[in-house]
Amino acid sequence: MKIGLVLEGGAMRGMFTAGVLDTFLDNDIKMDSVVGVSAGALFGVNYLSGQKGRVIRYNKRFNKDKNYMGFHPLLREGNIVSTKYAYEDVPKTLDPFDDEAYKKSNVPFYAVVTNVATGNPEYIQIHSVFEQMDTLRASGSMPFVSKPVAIGDKKYLDGGIADSIPFEWLAGQDCDKLIVILTRDMEYRKKPMSPVLVKLYGRKYPKIAERLLQRHNNYNRAVEELRKWEAGGKAMVIRPSSPIEIGRIEKNPDKLQAVYELGAKDGNANLQKIKDFIK
Repeated sequence: MKIGLVLEGGAMRGMFTAGVLDTFLDNDIKMDSVVGVSAGALFGVNYLSGQKGRVIRYNKRFNKDKNYMGFHPLLREGNIVSTKYAYEDVPKTLDPFDDEAYKKSNVPFYAVVTNVATGNPEYIQIHSVFEQMDTLRASGSMPFVSKPVAIGDKKYLDGGIADSIPFEWLAGQDCDKLIVILTRDMEYRKKPMSPVLVKLYGRKYPKIAERLLQRHNNYNRAVEELRKWEAGGKAMVIRPSSPIEIGRIEKNPDKLQAVYELGAKDGNANLQKIKDFIK
């Protein structure tokens, strides 16, 4: 039986996912295939490199640096998260990512990106984090506050624009069962974005704007469909047991730690269910 893992995004709500995945590492829970969206991709690779605690550690250390994330890099680079600082300095020098361990895991990991020209999702396998850092960066490049990322002759933005919870796609990759980690609680439903803001954005990126205007409908449909899969035993969903109240670019280390600990608590609470599910 092939078990797939789906990791929703959500910027700093991804601390919840990091907490859950660290409980997986503690208990030697392994998957056969993984797909991550946005923060789910950026943080999820640490699960395959076996680096427990790295996600919460470097976010608590660097998020509060005005040159790492926030208005300073947005004004200077056009990206709310500094490209060089976050995607070069931190993973290669300041808090090294273990790319060799990641590659030795031999678990296919896919990052979801949204093609700027078509507005469609693409699912790109990450064979090497260092060699494909731009793909991961594209997956987490939020609209309005990030420049599109060029990969070859195409440009991409946040994968969550086109496919926020790619469970149907991963099931189509020969996975028999799925474990899905969401960063929203059971009651959450997405609301429409401001059409005025989106239409202004659409002057430059019309296909992205079309996706954004329908994103709430697509997200809410996916949540309802996922609940059917859950009821039918095709998927197990780990959700925050209480709503996560945290900023998308949260800098407060105590708030980051609290969300991480919620993930660890909910991960541990579901351990036996997870083990039974994947048997």
